Amino acid sequence: MSASEQAAPELPEAARKIAAGYPPAGEAIELGALLWDGRCRAEAPIRLPLAMLNRHGLVAGAAGTGKTKTLQLIAEQLSGAGVPVFLADVRGDLSGICAPGGAEPGESGTETGESAPGADDGRGGAGEKVRERARQVGQRWEAEGFPCEFYALGGHGAGIPLRAAVTDFGPLLLAKVLELNRTQEQSLGLIFHYADSKGLELVGLKDLRAVVAFLVSDLGKDELRGIGGLSTATAGVILRSLTALEQQGADGFFGEPAFDTRDLLRTAPDGRGLVSVLELPAVRDRPRLFSTFLMWLLADLFHDLPEVGDVERPKLVFFFDEAHLLFDGASKAFLESVVQTLRLIRSKGVGVFFVTQSPQDVPPEVLGQLGSRVQHALRAFTPDDAEALRETVKTYPRSEYRLEEVLTGLGAGEAVVTVLSESGAPTPVAATRLRAPRSLLGPVGADVLERAVKSSALYGRYAEAVDRESAYERLSDEQQAAEEAAVRAAREVELAQEAEAGQAPPPGRPAEEPPLAQQVVGSAVFRSLARSIGTQLGREIGRSLFGTAGRRRR
Repeated sequence: MSASEQAAPELPEAARKIAAGYPPAGEAIELGALLWDGRCRAEAPIRLPLAMLNRHGLVAGAAGTGKTKTLQLIAEQLSGAGVPVFLADVRGDLSGICAPGGAEPGESGTETGESAPGADDGRGGAGEKVRERARQVGQRWEAEGFPCEFYALGGHGAGIPLRAAVTDFGPLLLAKVLELNRTQEQSLGLIFHYADSKGLELVGLKDLRAVVAFLVSDLGKDELRGIGGLSTATAGVILRSLTALEQQGADGFFGEPAFDTRDLLRTAPDGRGLVSVLELPAVRDRPRLFSTFLMWLLADLFHDLPEVGDVERPKLVFFFDEAHLLFDGASKAFLESVVQTLRLIRSKGVGVFFVTQSPQDVPPEVLGQLGSRVQHALRAFTPDDAEALRETVKTYPRSEYRLEEVLTGLGAGEAVVTVLSESGAPTPVAATRLRAPRSLLGPVGADVLERAVKSSALYGRYAEAVDRESAYERLSDEQQAAEEAAVRAAREVELAQEAEAGQAPPPGRPAEEPPLAQQVVGSAVFRSLARSIGTQLGREIGRSLFGTAGRRRR
């Protein structure tokens, strides 16, 4: 008989029903212990089966309720089970997962000897709080750091640079970054189609700018006429949006070497899953870009990974912090793309957890794909908050709790949990006191982070940007060739004119006036115009392209 079965008679009947929904058998993430009648019942553990983590999930709650620590708790156990993890670290406080947590003040795992920060909810840091929480939830707590890789988007931050080519990003995701409307999004799709059909590689933003400018120039304005064309007004919007993106330093995100998402699937030599931490504090003022970049990572993984169906444990679990940023202003086509990715990527063994303040931040069609819920406290200070609370309660299965009261009364490090059991059915709703993470709560020192980055086997592969021929160079070469051809044509006309003229007329005899067409062709004005024929494209793209650096695909 298991420990929970022996302790079951001590639990009220309603609590026993809840505990029975979380059997102790099988591999699982240990979330914490059941809360009932204000007491923490260590004999009733609340668990999340590993086999169900590819069914996706949500971690939500108001600021300061412990969402980040819950994310860290789950990530640690996944790594310990040999499952690679990807963490989007928007606030810069997850790098501590590589260092052991401090059981006593001064044992934080940092070189400064400072105690671990973030101990205010009793889930880490000061030793007394850790021991008390561990006793309450039946946890055997030991400090431990986990194997990590640290990344940064395009080198903006202290991590291995992550880059993607514009072509790989695709028109749908890029349209969201550029904040284009539906018509402009469709036009961007035509531009990508044209570039692909002509073998013009879109690597950096300057490549896309060059193609857009070419398609509205005199040389290229007829190229798309048969499939809808590109209006000058729409091209102007796209070019202005690209300029705004470049001014934010985003050109560093697009280029080469493009990141191989299969590098996220590695394990450490000791068999633990690598925790890939994407450091985003340096770009937190560009949320639309980094949230969409994360969506690209998922789409690329989906493209590359084989079908595996139901697995005992996932191949990768992806945590999407500040998830509301992904959906702000999203088009219908973009949302459909997200839903399709979530629906299909679970068969590749990849789980996705969205982390945000309220379930209302996530569209219903996306929320419907999330099998696990860890809901921290919600606040109801305003009528809108109260309405959001009522709507959240409606999304839960029938419960033994008065959820509106429970959700507003949870303390830090406590949550309402419902997950999918190994049979695929939702588990009973369980108010839970969560376990304490074993790694450092808060960031490691900058010197520790820098050493970790430069000692990585991936640093040499991705650290330096690569530049090779792409659409910008191709179009620039064609422009130069057109200009040279125009100059040669003008010179040939000039030579032909001189040959027709023959010997100069005798002195005193006026020369016969050449025809008007020859006067025009031979004039300095025409020669100047001929030389400028090849520069029509240049005038369109030269203002913002010449002199800028770009990255190239491998």
